[in-house]
Amino acid sequence: MVAPGFVAVGSGAAGVSAAETFRSKHPDIPVRVLTTDPALPYAKPPLSKDFLCGRDTKLALHSEHWFERNAVDLVRGITVERIDVDRQEVVTAGGQRYPYWHLVVASGSIPVRPPIPGVESALTLRSFADAVALKMAARYSDCAVVIGGGLIGCEAASCLAERGVATMVVAGEHVPLQRRFGVEAGERVAKLLSDNGVRFAGETTVAAVEDTRVVLDSGEAVDADLVVCATGVRPDIRLAETAALQTRDGRIVVDAHMHTSARNVYAAGDAALAHNVTAGRPIAAEHWRDAAHQGHVAGLTAAGYRAVWDTVPGFSCTIGTSVLKYRGWGVDFDEARFVDHHTGFTVWYEAGGDVVGVLTLNADDDHRRAGELLGAD
Repeated sequence: MVAPGFVAVGSGAAGVSAAETFRSKHPDIPVRVLTTDPALPYAKPPLSKDFLCGRDTKLALHSEHWFERNAVDLVRGITVERIDVDRQEVVTAGGQRYPYWHLVVASGSIPVRPPIPGVESALTLRSFADAVALKMAARYSDCAVVIGGGLIGCEAASCLAERGVATMVVAGEHVPLQRRFGVEAGERVAKLLSDNGVRFAGETTVAAVEDTRVVLDSGEAVDADLVVCATGVRPDIRLAETAALQTRDGRIVVDAHMHTSARNVYAAGDAALAHNVTAGRPIAAEHWRDAAHQGHVAGLTAAGYRAVWDTVPGFSCTIGTSVLKYRGWGVDFDEARFVDHHTGFTVWYEAGGDVVGVLTLNADDDHRRAGELLGAD
């Protein structure tokens, strides 16, 4: 019989942060992290920023010895099938039951593939295994097409080009990241991609993926012995849905303490729609640092300490040697004020006259100022 205690489902930033935080407050209560991933818990941002490029980087969040020394039971390669909220148990696909006193659902996200003929053959970049497969494929590839011009797509394309692979990005918009950051910022991103050897195919989409080429909706066929699908992710809330936890807009609803609608169940990371006390409203945060912060709050709350999510979300995107930095609430904006600098730029995003986000390149003073402005709201 497995002794009850603290259980985190998911070994990403949110799950590991929650488990580590809880263990720091309660050294004797059993702590477990259950994950489908066979690898030791690792940081995901360096996969597309450094690892794929072949740069030295530290991926592991903790060593195997750390888990042993801190008595955190890391159960890898296991699939959680459902949560029994009445009996307070987590049930695996093999029928193993893990009773809990406190449970954190940190199930993350899963890649979304568009309905394109042949797209199932494209590689994704979400996990360490994905990154290893993509890195190996790049060794034997001369040309590649990246479907999707978002943050991961841009970073992956830049890394492939750096490795000598002739790379094209197809994103179905005039410039990359246009819907997210506007035309002017997108034009600068397109220039960064071009400067790093990446061709951007604007105003077109992929019609089909074939053996050694990609067919565009214009009828043009582009040679590609490697295709990467970077068309976004979807929060994995399947466990929450089967447990009848409250969800909204495809995420698990939690308060500022990371409480879900079920007793002693918390959620953090990509799968959570959490109330941010600084913003004064629920925020869908889907980046590594935010997941770690939410996991920390969940771990403290479960341990019996008062904690709230109050940090301003933020992330970075690396294209070659250029680092784009964003701070903000990730909401729609009415106006984007583009300010050109000698070596970079700043874009101030406003809604209703208030600053709701800032994107910078080589403008760290503006980035810091953004954090102060947003944190003061």
